[in-house]
Amino acid sequence: MSTAKNPFSRRGALLAGTAALAGGLGMAAQAHAAVRTPQGAADPLVSLTPAQRAGQRVIYSYAGLTPSTQLMDAISGGRIAGVIFFGENIQSASQIKGVIQDMIDASASAPIKAPLLFMTDQEGGQVRRLPGEPVLSAKDVGSSSDPKGEATDTGTGAGDNLLSAGMNVNLAPVLDVYRTAGDFEDQFERSYSKDASVVSTCGSAFIKAQQATGVAATAKHFPGLGPASSSQNTDLRAVTLTTSASTLRSVDEAPYTSAISAGVKLVMLSWAIYPALDSKLPAGLSPTVVGELRNRLGFKGVTITDALEAGALQSFGGVGERAVAAAKAGMDLILCSGRDSDQGHDAVAALRDALADGSLDGTAFDAGATRVNALRSSLA
Repeated sequence: MSTAKNPFSRRGALLAGTAALAGGLGMAAQAHAAVRTPQGAADPLVSLTPAQRAGQRVIYSYAGLTPSTQLMDAISGGRIAGVIFFGENIQSASQIKGVIQDMIDASASAPIKAPLLFMTDQEGGQVRRLPGEPVLSAKDVGSSSDPKGEATDTGTGAGDNLLSAGMNVNLAPVLDVYRTAGDFEDQFERSYSKDASVVSTCGSAFIKAQQATGVAATAKHFPGLGPASSSQNTDLRAVTLTTSASTLRSVDEAPYTSAISAGVKLVMLSWAIYPALDSKLPAGLSPTVVGELRNRLGFKGVTITDALEAGALQSFGGVGERAVAAAKAGMDLILCSGRDSDQGHDAVAALRDALADGSLDGTAFDAGATRVNALRSSLA
């Protein structure tokens, strides 16, 4: 498999950018319990327009070095939670820092005053959008003589590097426990180890070190893509992983328990289907799998989808249908990473309409937005 050959593949863009630069949330009470508006403070969501309310849950992307007019309008209009950056958006650290400053300036007129989320995938090794740290891959770290120490150093390096470019969220670390040499996660050295305890140790150390710099970490891809073979790429096609529930919980989910204890701020769910948990829906569209993370593991932070344009979702409608299904399942942030601002606009419109017609529960939706805004405020 060559992911770089697919121009719409999020992982293909990861590698292309590197080359160029070198039980669900069904209970509203539980949803609200994770993050509360401080007592006596006005709820910032109350005064939002329907489109602004919907936009608090959407991450946009764009093509090339210059953000589109539509994206900048969404920022100034308060209809967006953040932006993901790809290699094609970045000419240098100083260039992208200037772009981000323009976005910050544009957001001054938005009703939500918390910082926007500016994110990228800076995992290390081959998977980097910015030049520089972390140079070591996850596999380099996990197989080193001091995995915890190296993970700490790479976490600090990643955080400092992203901060220097004006970013505040890293879509890392990968917590997938790979199975065989050359499989989906091992082929690009994105997994720390075959040993879940090593992945747990390295992932937690990376998270703590990076978040100490002020950059939020994202553990991915829950409940785990470690069992995937080299050809099982959810960016390209539907993937079903027949791992037993006992193995998922004892091996693949184990690093998430450590990550949650380490205070990880975001968790990304995968687009694979896990019949042992839900036989029909990909993890990021499944209230059952989101419930596994929320209720069984106790995660209180922000959930984020993988790329909404992924080939694994071909059977689940267009952008709007996917966005609504993800929000209904309990995903807090919808990642529109197709390098097209229309994608983000379409997701916002669909969420707005679903809230208006009752397809989405407004209380649960706003609880997700509250979690997102709490994350944004924590990164000020």
